Amino acid sequence: MSDTTQTPRSGFARHIPLLVILSVALVGFFTLGDYLTFETLRDNREALLNWRDTHYWAMVAVFVSVYIVIVAFSLPGAAVASMTGGFLFGLLAGTAFNVVAATIGASAIFLAARWGLGASLSAKLEASEGTVKKLKEGLRENEISVLFLLRLVPVVPFFVANLVPALVGVKFRNFLLTTALGIIPGGIVYTWIGVGLGEVFDRGETPDVSLLWEPFVIGPILGLCLLAALPIAIKSIRGKKDA
Repeated sequence: MSDTTQTPRSGFARHIPLLVILSVALVGFFTLGDYLTFETLRDNREALLNWRDTHYWAMVAVFVSVYIVIVAFSLPGAAVASMTGGFLFGLLAGTAFNVVAATIGASAIFLAARWGLGASLSAKLEASEGTVKKLKEGLRENEISVLFLLRLVPVVPFFVANLVPALVGVKFRNFLLTTALGIIPGGIVYTWIGVGLGEVFDRGETPDVSLLWEPFVIGPILGLCLLAALPIAIKSIRGKKDA
């Protein structure tokens, strides 16, 4: 797909995809929070497992489609969906389905924002001067590293990492690459937790997502963050020496 996406001629029409996404996200925030939960998964676990066993690829198609919608419209329940992938399909296949679905959903909201607000904002940034111009040039020089950091840093909300790059005009191919690769570490952790959900439900307990902050989990992820930031630091040091 080309990085230079054609935008509709009508000033309002190009905002429609993003407006639809924001509207659905707002409605979903207030209406779906009680449905996309671990309790819903627990109450329907037998039916889901039976359907998976008898119609595996149909279940895969439905799961991936639902996950894409959740991500594309920033609906509540993304963490539950990721763990459901592990619960239904195991660690390897579950991680693969989670990553594919999340990447497609993230790309959908990225393109919607790019066609809308991103087109006009990017044009303004291109014409800007002073501090804004320096920030823009710095982002362009370190685009891959910054995008990886947005994906790897645990405190950055997923929808923020989808919208901000579109609004500042990063290349779609770089966004796609860093999304597909950058969400793998977190995807593995969530899927891994989901693999053990059956035993958690049998004990009548709620999944412990605090595992994400255990040193043996967060440590490697922070290490990847440092690795992603290394090119930025090297360029900064070289820039100061050349100044």
